[in-house]
Amino acid sequence: MAPSFDNEVPTSPIKMSKHATPHPFAPLSGAEITNTASIIRKYWPESTDLQFRVITLREPDKSTVIPFLDAENRGESYPTSLARKAFVVYYLRNTNKLHEAVVDLSEQKVEYNVRLGPNVHANLDGETILGSEKIALNDERVKAALKKLQLPEGAVVVCDPWIYGSDGINDDDLLIQCFLYMRNVDHSTNEDSNHYAHPLPISPVVDVETGKVIRIDYLPTGADNTIKEPGPWPVHPGNEYVASAQTLRTDLKPLRVVQPEGASFTVTEQGTSRVLEWQKWSFRVGFNQREGMVLHNVRYDNRSLFYRLSLSDMNIPYADSRQPFSRKSAFDLGDAGAGIMANNLALGCDCLGSIHYLSFDLSSDKGEPMNMPNVVCIHEQDGGIGWKHTNYRTGRASVVRNRELVLQSIITVANYEYILMFVFNQAGELHYEVRATGILSTQPIDEGVDVPFGTVVHPGVLAPHHQHIFSLRIDPMLDGHSNRLVYSEAHAMPRSADWNPSGTGYTVSETLLTHSGGYDLNTDTNRTFKIQNASIHNPINSKPIAYKIMAPPFQKILSDKDSFNYKRAEFSDKNIYAVRYHDHELFAGGLYTNQSRGGTGVRSWADRKEGIVDEDLVVFVQFGINHVPRVEDFPVMPCEVIRVGLKPVNFFDRNPAIDVPPSEQRVNQSVELSERHRQGGAEGVVEGGEGEPTPLEVAVTERPSSSLTILARASNHFLSPFPSAITSSTLSLTLIALPTLLTDDFIQRSLLFSWHADVRICPTLAEVTARSDMIGPELVIEEEATTNPPLTAAKKAAISHGQWPNK
Repeated sequence: MAPSFDNEVPTSPIKMSKHATPHPFAPLSGAEITNTASIIRKYWPESTDLQFRVITLREPDKSTVIPFLDAENRGESYPTSLARKAFVVYYLRNTNKLHEAVVDLSEQKVEYNVRLGPNVHANLDGETILGSEKIALNDERVKAALKKLQLPEGAVVVCDPWIYGSDGINDDDLLIQCFLYMRNVDHSTNEDSNHYAHPLPISPVVDVETGKVIRIDYLPTGADNTIKEPGPWPVHPGNEYVASAQTLRTDLKPLRVVQPEGASFTVTEQGTSRVLEWQKWSFRVGFNQREGMVLHNVRYDNRSLFYRLSLSDMNIPYADSRQPFSRKSAFDLGDAGAGIMANNLALGCDCLGSIHYLSFDLSSDKGEPMNMPNVVCIHEQDGGIGWKHTNYRTGRASVVRNRELVLQSIITVANYEYILMFVFNQAGELHYEVRATGILSTQPIDEGVDVPFGTVVHPGVLAPHHQHIFSLRIDPMLDGHSNRLVYSEAHAMPRSADWNPSGTGYTVSETLLTHSGGYDLNTDTNRTFKIQNASIHNPINSKPIAYKIMAPPFQKILSDKDSFNYKRAEFSDKNIYAVRYHDHELFAGGLYTNQSRGGTGVRSWADRKEGIVDEDLVVFVQFGINHVPRVEDFPVMPCEVIRVGLKPVNFFDRNPAIDVPPSEQRVNQSVELSERHRQGGAEGVVEGGEGEPTPLEVAVTERPSSSLTILARASNHFLSPFPSAITSSTLSLTLIALPTLLTDDFIQRSLLFSWHADVRICPTLAEVTARSDMIGPELVIEEEATTNPPLTAAKKAAISHGQWPNK
């Protein structure tokens, strides 16, 4: 039995470090948010009512930060402090007058303030979203339309506000499309009841500036565009997802992640900036309203890898081309924000094990700090085997586990959840993972109707097909800031009498990308993109150091090139966009995505055709899924997992995980579940003359699926020669012995044939005897004392390399 760690107190991973001035990458503090709002207010007449949409850090220009980081990485202090600035987006409340400003907090002044032009709208905030719900449900025309549906008495209608989208038709003003649902009539007072199982055919449109419903859209519910006047609406059974509505399984036993000595990472808090160190990795963790988690100055073994990493954008276009569904094309980061929508993560639910949480301050619509508790969880997890090799000649296995460090944030966007993770391992590899879950966005459909652009997932409920397209922004600095992008491809060699007479050969070639542009994967040629530093070469093969991008192929945006969807989602048509770095070009879909028109994102930046060879390069990696819903995705969707990898190529001089300690049972404390823990039996004494089978051989032959415990107090003649029947049996053995009793033959055969043995090494004969009192009723073959042979070199090596007591 593994030891209990109930009373162990893990050590804290937190360190505190005092700095007189904030780090250039430190998120704004609550005091800085308040100060920024105050400076902006003073810019206007005293009675002006401002509605803030964004108050966030304006990161310093890279040219000013690089000398600071270089000094910091050398352990030196930088003599000059960098200006601390805030980026602000705000409205004059209840107007369409949108402004963008930069506040210099170091100088306590507005650096610039501009009013933005037509068709530029800010992200929505919580007050606006909740306010539009009330506006829609309290509108008299909406109430009259709902009355025509003749819903059951006591029915509760729920409103889901959606970003209006763009189609160029009367959409210059900031609008919200509201979709209406009804709660399950059997649970109408339960706010957690799944209203997405009861969509209604009425959709009010709210003008944000006037705060009024400007029209009501009636939804098509058949197989075509036909719109019907609202009439009596059929009520279908509910379909709930909460645990209290289910008959839960009773055969699931607890699985606990235990780290009795605490976590292996450390977090150094420097004001609002956190430095995380783990297994040769180090980086700063930031957080903002739009991107959520942001990593800066990512290093491995004190070598620079990435200046900045973040999820830049996402787009979810829907397949139903009928009005108003054709405008459903969400930009969840730009339209709302991954930071502002982040969940307060619960201990033991969203993350398992020894967890450390990070909290941050964001801004409310009133310019006040709004604490976002536990929005990032940090923990370690077991990622399976990291590497392994068994020498078949000696049977000796070398194996290490793949420990991973996870930084996780979860966002809720109305019906949908996204689990967003940075995952690091001990081999210098970094992954970005998205898990899509939550509830499908649903719409009503008539009974018996089937359409090719959606799936009926419940009576009267259509889940339309849709795409999830994500863009990961990678700002590399592989041993410096002069990097390039290449791709390699594998091609079959032409058959020739000299070089390829059998027609089996193939070669790998490399292509340098010279100018900014959009590029695609090609699975037929195994096209793989690599970020290189051509000025530094690997000492083993003289090739440039690099990291390759392991991006899964996905179907690009299906909206045609003349559509608003395509023009707005500038990142959605290519696997890779490569551009030259420009300060503050962070968001692949453009800075303002709400009802946008396009022309301000990464496709436009790539069209500059700037040189990117040995320049300050930025790479946007796109990945995603075409979600064709299943019935199994309702009432709540099992996680759909998508992962992008960044993996070293000729960056190190050997496997960087070669120094990870081997996997050992004394550390892992695994417990074998087998028959031997329940097996009855008797005792016996090993006898038998030369040429006669020993009792062990008899036991193995007669009980090939049994469990056996051997007390080996002194001799080992019953272990050598090794019983041949063991190699073909499923017998499970527990051997309690002195180290000297492990014969070379036993070691080699048990390893070579994977004979399952739980070997317990006892340092003294007295302990062997003591162990005999704890065996229980299992079959025991007990050997009388004779002379022990000396330890051989093979036994010493097996013991010293951890083969015993691990096999």
